[in-house]
Amino acid sequence: MERNFQSAEELTAALRAGEVTSAELAEEAIARIEREDKALNAICVPDFDRARAAAREADQARARGEDRPLLGIPVTVKECYNVTGLPTTWGMPQHRDFMPAEDAVQVSRLKAAGAVILGKTNVPLGLQGLQSSNPVYGTTNNPWNHDRTPGGSSGGSSAALAAGFGALSIGSDIGGSLRTPAHFCGVYGHKPSLGLVANRGMVAPPGPALPVDLDLAVVGPMARTARDLALLLDVMAGPDPLTYGVAHELALPPARHEQLSDFRVLILEDHPLIPTSAAVRAGVNRVADALADGGASVERHSALLPDLTEAAALYTQLLFSGSVARFPVDAYEQLQTRAAGLSADDQSLDASRLRGMVLTHRDWLEVNNRRELHRHAWRQFFAQFDAVVCPVTPTPAFPHDHNPDLLACRLDIDGVEYPFFDQLVWAGVATMPGLPATAMPAGLSAEGLPVGVQVVGPMFEDRTPLKLAELLEERIGGFQAPA
Repeated sequence: MERNFQSAEELTAALRAGEVTSAELAEEAIARIEREDKALNAICVPDFDRARAAAREADQARARGEDRPLLGIPVTVKECYNVTGLPTTWGMPQHRDFMPAEDAVQVSRLKAAGAVILGKTNVPLGLQGLQSSNPVYGTTNNPWNHDRTPGGSSGGSSAALAAGFGALSIGSDIGGSLRTPAHFCGVYGHKPSLGLVANRGMVAPPGPALPVDLDLAVVGPMARTARDLALLLDVMAGPDPLTYGVAHELALPPARHEQLSDFRVLILEDHPLIPTSAAVRAGVNRVADALADGGASVERHSALLPDLTEAAALYTQLLFSGSVARFPVDAYEQLQTRAAGLSADDQSLDASRLRGMVLTHRDWLEVNNRRELHRHAWRQFFAQFDAVVCPVTPTPAFPHDHNPDLLACRLDIDGVEYPFFDQLVWAGVATMPGLPATAMPAGLSAEGLPVGVQVVGPMFEDRTPLKLAELLEERIGGFQAPA
């Protein structure tokens, strides 16, 4: 395999053996980006001069006997992370010249681990949406089919990984923003347990980099193998040194099992609120067959599973409750009027979105209390099961659609159109209760597009879904380079 497509683990072994230098890896990655990225537009802010310097420093450090986790490994960073010396715009033209004063916590941890940062990857405008296009940097294309989106909001990172632009990347996830791009581009992404990974410095410009506990949102690793995900998570995980890190140390438990035959897994391919395409259904069942063939205990139904319809409504309200916080007063009052006109019997996702936008603090606390009941139900569920395998979204990567009115967009599922945001219900399975979820490849569709699944595990047992993804990778294969 071309070295640009090798895993971080493989590259580290080659570096340790003296088969290659960090400087050579950096030059090979830069040459590939300069050759291939014109058609993809994944790397929106290259940082090649500093990458070359960091690679030389990594070689010097290795010559001194140092051996840090990512020493000399070329990586990319999602545009929304603050990196000193580079702009942070979130794709918003009014902030195209904003330069942060300090690195994000996760950028600092990458550098401390010895990583060589090649540059920043593209995002949607304001990180809103499942595509990666904005007025500052333009549109990122899917390496498998340039007419399709690589997903969002970490679509630049997933496209970069699929195209061989660095071995690792870091992204973020609130509406599947790590998992959907991984699924669309045939790579791996891990949404950590809520609160496991410090997010300071992943903030919209020009806001200060404060150690804020975000609701629903996490930052996490992306890679081309499950083992690389675990490697990068170990670098990223841990409390912010300004807050919990003052008193707490991280001690992630090991995976529950080391062998596939010991896992107890629930398979979900249907959601009560949206159908699953034939392509994604085939991927889920491919994984289910691999689990059964490996001796795992596989179930299709469980009375312990929290109600997916209620979970989707709670997730939708929590997600959209923060989306209008800075709306002008007149626009917010119009939303309140529309929400007041909803019938009490209207339990559609459209209605949940509208109700979420105008939640009072009292209402939000009630929704949050219902979330805690779901979390308790998940604890009971995971006493009997180790993981859930389910879709990331209902379809493979869809064609570019840059309608600025996202609420008016539609998703085609096997020839039938559905509201665009309804597809987020699968992301919400893990996001609403704060569970860890590993997105992994599960083959190709009949059209030759990647199809993935997500492996959802118990909260703060992130090594369990990562290990299951690793064991499945050995059975069904993992990343494939686009033709």
